[in-house]
Amino acid sequence: MSDSIYKEIVIDIRGQVCPSTLLATMAEMNEHQKELLNGEISLLIISDNRHAIATIPETARNMGYRVEVKQELGFYSIRIGHENGN
Repeated sequence: MSDSIYKEIVIDIRGQVCPSTLLATMAEMNEHQKELLNGEISLLIISDNRHAIATIPETARNMGYRVEVKQELGFYSIRIGHENGN
C-alpha cells in the first residue's frame, strides 16, 4: 500500500475571460509542475468561459498533461493531471 497522498487543487476562475483564464491556469501548472508530473496532484479548473474549454486543454495537452473536460450546470470543469499519474 502506498503512503502517498493524492491531492486535488481547485482553481475557480469563473468570471474571468481569455486570455486571463489561460494565464491563471498556466501559472498554477508551472507552480505545481513537480507534483503534477509525479502524479501527486491534479488541478481542477472551474470556469464559465466557453473559450477556456478550448485554450486550456490544448495548452495542457501540449505540455504533456492528461485533460478531462466536463460541462456542469452553469460552468465547465477542466481536470489536469499527468499522463502516467492521476
